[in-house]
Amino acid sequence: MNPMTKKLSLLVAVAAILWITPAFAQKQNPPEGGPAKAFNVPANETYTLPNGLKVTLVPYGIIPKAAISLAVDAGEINEGSARGGVAELTAELMKEGTETLTSAQVAERAARMGSALDIGAGLDQTKLGLDVLQEFTPDAVKLLADVAQHPRLPESELERLKNDSLRQIALAKSEPRTMALVRFRKILYGDHPYGRVVPSEDEIKKLTLQDVKDFYHGNFGAQRAHLYVAGIFDAAAVKKAIEESFGEWEKGPARLENLPVMKPQHVLDVTDRPGAPQSTLIVGLPVPPATSPHTVPLLVTNSLLGGSFNSRITANIRENKGYTYSPRSEISRRYHDAYWAENADVTTQFTGPSLKEIFGEITRMQNEPVTPLELKGIQNYLSGVFIIQNSSRGALIGQLQYVDFQGLGENYLKTYVAKVNAVTPADVQKMTADYIKPEEMTIVVVGDKAKIADQLTPFQPAK
Repeated sequence: MNPMTKKLSLLVAVAAILWITPAFAQKQNPPEGGPAKAFNVPANETYTLPNGLKVTLVPYGIIPKAAISLAVDAGEINEGSARGGVAELTAELMKEGTETLTSAQVAERAARMGSALDIGAGLDQTKLGLDVLQEFTPDAVKLLADVAQHPRLPESELERLKNDSLRQIALAKSEPRTMALVRFRKILYGDHPYGRVVPSEDEIKKLTLQDVKDFYHGNFGAQRAHLYVAGIFDAAAVKKAIEESFGEWEKGPARLENLPVMKPQHVLDVTDRPGAPQSTLIVGLPVPPATSPHTVPLLVTNSLLGGSFNSRITANIRENKGYTYSPRSEISRRYHDAYWAENADVTTQFTGPSLKEIFGEITRMQNEPVTPLELKGIQNYLSGVFIIQNSSRGALIGQLQYVDFQGLGENYLKTYVAKVNAVTPADVQKMTADYIKPEEMTIVVVGDKAKIADQLTPFQPAK
């Protein structure tokens, strides 16, 4: 048999196998999955320095690297009403070197350790991080301490960074999803800092170096900070480096407590975007914070309703109706604060029908318990994702930071999988009935008002 004939015979055989396999596979029942495995938090040590700095050391993994992360309770929540954008500007300026090192020298030192310095400000915290080769962990601790305690904050970089911010704001405000989120957060939070999605251009233009210095000195300090080290490292050497480099950091102010007071508001808010081929929707309302005993059942409920690819809302308006490509619900959390929201970009002509189907799925889940099979599928999904989310040193630090920040206790991680799998169909029905109420939801729509106004009439709040 010549080579060409052999090749042809092989292709025919492969094609036959591929043709037979689906038919054969359809007759097979997939094996029953094993019981969900609990996540065991690696043995770790947490202690506090005399100045109030908390430290958590987590020997973890087999890769000879270590992640170092410093979380400081200094974010947009601390900006005040007149200095929007100063938290992020401070974080960006902190990348520009220390009192003894230029930005290039900081970058070079980090690179020699196999890493790059990362600093970012969020709503509640500013985080500084490095991920380095094992032998450089003590040096990385010292470098991070220098950046956190002795930032150069050079005025020479101020205008460049402000201009970068202005460009990012202009881009964000042109995106319909940002436009919708701005309106949604404003309605929920009013003038509270959590209601600010992006600062105004005017706020950025008015920021001065003194604003940055005031923000830094007024918010950064040892008792607002928690240092995490996870991976493979010499614990004794790392402890020594922490004591030497962080031990003299001033205690600074205590964490600011500024919790919002939210009430569900059943309103319909429409932003006109003439000619838009799609409408961007956000519908949602406040739900209990992370400290609530209903947190895990509510997470399972969200995943069943709209928070996973196989969820009911997604199957309805994406797979069955074809109204949208990427709908998703979420429970969005901040410090002791949370809301549930469904987000979707839908074809303009199906704006009203999409809202009808979203609310219809919520009502159906309120009135009828989900099947045990449907619930088990979501439980398996959440259990597996949770294990994956803790499968790297950086991800593990992220989980520990979240638990510590919210004050949940380490037991939260240890019992999460068991609690997910303990949720019953009755629990899901109760969570939906108690917390996901269409009649209390804020509805935000960004789209072509001329084409969608009539479609939205049924969703106008009763006067």
